[in-house]
Amino acid sequence: MVRFRSLSALLVAFIVASPVFAEGYRAILKDGGRELPICVVKGSAFEMGKAFGQLFPQESKALIERIIGASQAEGGDEYSNERLDAAWAATSPYVSEHVKEEMRGLAEGARIPLEAVIRAHMIPLISTYSCSSLAVWDEATASGDLFLTRNLDWELELRAHDFPVLVLYLPEDGIAHVNVTFAGYVGCNTGMNNAGIALAEMGDSPDSDKPYDLNGYHFTMFFRDMLYQGKGIDQVLDMLRNTKRIKKYHYVIGSGKEKRAAKIVAHAPNLAIFEDNDPKDEFAPNVMENCVYNDEGRGAFPLLKEQYGKITGESMMEIAKSIPIKGGNVLDVVYNATAFEMWVTYAEGETEAYKLPAVHVDFKQYLDFAKPPVPVIAKTDGKTVEGDVAGGTQKQGDAKFGNFTKEK
Repeated sequence: MVRFRSLSALLVAFIVASPVFAEGYRAILKDGGRELPICVVKGSAFEMGKAFGQLFPQESKALIERIIGASQAEGGDEYSNERLDAAWAATSPYVSEHVKEEMRGLAEGARIPLEAVIRAHMIPLISTYSCSSLAVWDEATASGDLFLTRNLDWELELRAHDFPVLVLYLPEDGIAHVNVTFAGYVGCNTGMNNAGIALAEMGDSPDSDKPYDLNGYHFTMFFRDMLYQGKGIDQVLDMLRNTKRIKKYHYVIGSGKEKRAAKIVAHAPNLAIFEDNDPKDEFAPNVMENCVYNDEGRGAFPLLKEQYGKITGESMMEIAKSIPIKGGNVLDVVYNATAFEMWVTYAEGETEAYKLPAVHVDFKQYLDFAKPPVPVIAKTDGKTVEGDVAGGTQKQGDAKFGNFTKEK
């Protein structure tokens, strides 16, 4: 078993003496012949993290063991515990307290060492990956609603998709929001809130930029801040401008209530913002009104132009499925940010996400915590967990790495 080195100086802010009770439930979504876990949690950041951990203890531990173990086995010293701890030392001064508290709650609820939770959350900071996102609204769509996509093209071999979960947060001090994530991971690759904000990211940092300067805030954590707080696109863009960012990314950010979206080229410290039909857009002249996108030239624009005015959530998913980086398509999601609903498909086993049917979820039905719209298979009040938290119906691949892996 790995010997965790002391992080006491970095973790002291996480320590709280008084007991805290958490509330949440776990259910299974069923649609199109597929099943997908959903977790609904409420309360403070710590309470919501604890409930998430209590309801997904086995999957959380397996996911964290797997991504740390696989990264260290394949990436060598680049992903050693010392490097991961150094990444946290660099970025933690910028991380909001509610994200730190949620990580602490997750660790306590799932009974995982906090050091392991932190290290797993540092892997995206020192990794490279590439994705895509599209946003259309108003006259571009059949309903006028704003649709925004996110393809997560990552390492399929990690099998993070064996542990999928949609987490709906009902915070006591913020906006209800959903994180399209994996068990044990409170960071956000993509998500949406009940104020209409939807977020997507595409990685641009090449290996040649390594070692990355990590003295700043990573999107996987400041996305959570945006979802907690964001009520309009100008506010979210101001949060981005005022954040000390790291690495190179594209973002697509939409506001379903305002019917507006922007594409951002965020190559720290620089920031360029493009809205629809901008002649300065990197893809000009392939731009049009009520549309922004970044597909790295994989053919989205002709499809968007052909279907202009007729686009629905279902047809947007088909467009999203046509542009992933094949061989690593872990996740595809389409948000209707106007109606707080989504269509989502995760990879399953060796089958990539774009080859599989999507599950539709209307999150408005889940906003009343006391009235779950689907059967609950497990619940927690913070003290007692009742029901099945043994993995539900998920089919997990063989775990090659265990016991939080070997020391590097």
